[in-house]
Amino acid sequence: MKVSQTKIILLTAFFFVFFDNLAFFSHVIEVYPVSQKNIGFLISLAIGLTSVIILLLSLVSSKHTIKPVLILLLLISSLTSYFMNNYNVVIDDVMIRNLVQTDINEVRDLLNLKLACYFFLFGVLPAVFIWRVKIQPVSWKRTMITKFASIAISVLFVFGMVLLFSKFYTSFFREHKPLRYYTNPTYYIYSLGKYISKTFNNSKVVVQALGMDAHIPATDIDRRLVILVVGEAVRADRLSLNGYARETTPLLEQEDVVSFSQVYSCGTSTSYSVPCMFSVFPRKGFSSRKGESNENLLDVLKHAGVHVLWRENNSDSKGVALRVEHQDYRRPDNNPICDGECRDVGMLVGLQQYIDARPKGNIIIVLHQMGNHGPAYYKRYPADYERFTPVCRTNQFDECTKEEINNAYDNAVLYTDYFLTQVIAFLKNNTNRFETAMVYMSDHGESLGENGVYLHGLPFAIAPDEQTHIGAMIWLDEGFKIDKKALRNKSELPFSHDNLFHTILGLLDVETSLYDKNMDIISE
Repeated sequence: MKVSQTKIILLTAFFFVFFDNLAFFSHVIEVYPVSQKNIGFLISLAIGLTSVIILLLSLVSSKHTIKPVLILLLLISSLTSYFMNNYNVVIDDVMIRNLVQTDINEVRDLLNLKLACYFFLFGVLPAVFIWRVKIQPVSWKRTMITKFASIAISVLFVFGMVLLFSKFYTSFFREHKPLRYYTNPTYYIYSLGKYISKTFNNSKVVVQALGMDAHIPATDIDRRLVILVVGEAVRADRLSLNGYARETTPLLEQEDVVSFSQVYSCGTSTSYSVPCMFSVFPRKGFSSRKGESNENLLDVLKHAGVHVLWRENNSDSKGVALRVEHQDYRRPDNNPICDGECRDVGMLVGLQQYIDARPKGNIIIVLHQMGNHGPAYYKRYPADYERFTPVCRTNQFDECTKEEINNAYDNAVLYTDYFLTQVIAFLKNNTNRFETAMVYMSDHGESLGENGVYLHGLPFAIAPDEQTHIGAMIWLDEGFKIDKKALRNKSELPFSHDNLFHTILGLLDVETSLYDKNMDIISE
């Protein structure tokens, strides 16, 4: 069977619209329900999206590229369709950055039979059809005429639909911009271009020095030891410290911990939030490019003479720890506490030797948790911490009840409770030589099915509170001359990742022109 380039593009566009855009039309129907009033607009939206896809495919396809382009888009779109349909995620440039930085263990947690079915039915099968079909040969002149006609007709259809239903499209474009984030494949193609532009805009990143004036006054002779725990996907409302009905933090409640219940993240993914939380730039002034091209909090501390160590049990530091000592605890060769998955508490092993080997100066140790990394929450804790049952034992949420998903997530929080109390116990053993402190902040929150949304990573502008309202707490030993009552009075004040930079500088007595006392959570 031979078909023309135009026909194969038309068929592929129809396939994308009717098989890979369920999430898009589902969200549209929530805003514009199927009714006599809206039916014309909904049909026009399908026609318009088809026309846009035809226009896009016509622009990027030629005699020699049409098959590879269509096959690649079909395979990718089958996967994006799965994640949008099942987790309600959006494939924007931040999510693409997250995907690029994802390690093999995180990928393994996402694999399941349903994903394979999506890939086979909506990716492989149509791709095989495209590969086997023969493209009807036509002259160069006829090809250009046909391509121009396809582009022109597509543009006319798009403008025609907008003009015919201008009243609807006015609100669609102005009031409901997030709906466009679900179009497949157009939005992820746009996002990929945006990611490439941001990432490769300049051939070489020149890192700007920061805080070269940082120092610890010579008169400050008391040594300080701070452990900063970077949490993973822990919501503020799932900590019983903050009033959650379930006892997810029973051990921490026995410690003199101050939990800050109104802290918000600067992003909804690890790849964005972690560099942002260590940056001197506030969320509104931060970008991934700025994070890559400027030194961060750890560099400033290093300039001040503080010993800095990053221990990793997540994916990686997202560039934050490139210029400080870094140790990988994701594998058994470093982490002795592994039972199929290396546990966060293993990052404490050997830590005393590191401290003992540094007889002078202040020390900060950053522990990057695996925490509540989803969707396989049931893997994030040992069997002894499965207090809430039954649990979801798959990464395929449609096979689990909401109760099972929540139980698995809460069990993972319960294990973080244990881990943090072990950190505090470790610090208590060092109070004879140091003033010690623990700061805990999660990188972002997590959706657990509220309004059909799961996991995290939605664009910040439309992200629900569950993805940005994070767990955060501080523990200080008695060596710190801090008014604990005054600090507790701040526990319900609004804070964010923006405060971390200045709070850590204050805790370690670092003086620098970068320090803003008003942004330091602990300052009196």
